[in-house]
Amino acid sequence: MGMIDVGDKGKTRRTAKARAFVKLNKEIIKRIKNDDMPKGDVLEDARVAAILAVKKTSELIPLCHNIDIEYAEVDFTFKADGILAESTVRTTGKTGVEMEAMVACSVAALTIYDMCKMFTRSIEIKDIYLIEKRGGKSGVYKRDKK
Repeated sequence: MGMIDVGDKGKTRRTAKARAFVKLNKEIIKRIKNDDMPKGDVLEDARVAAILAVKKTSELIPLCHNIDIEYAEVDFTFKADGILAESTVRTTGKTGVEMEAMVACSVAALTIYDMCKMFTRSIEIKDIYLIEKRGGKSGVYKRDKK
């Protein structure tokens, strides 16, 4: 067992997109929208935490390669019952950035939980998954829409 040997692979442009959903009650959603949270701007803190986590993915996931990240972003969409976090991560390298994209969404969701938990512990983090990946030998993957 060990890391996958990527030494003989060529560098290609690689992109991954992932998503997570944080289920929240209407009161908390309203407070976040109105920037009325005691700990500050929930979505900006979640965005910064997610981008920092992208850069530390290889320290968090055993046997994950350390990758030079060229781009990382996290966007948030309010839904009636929560917040959807979507990340995009890019690199030019020998291995993909799927784990980095999923770590970004996971940490964004956990940060939202942490900043909102004082109001309720019944917050749910759901549906963390890869939406799409491009690049490398396997080419393009797009998740089927449910």
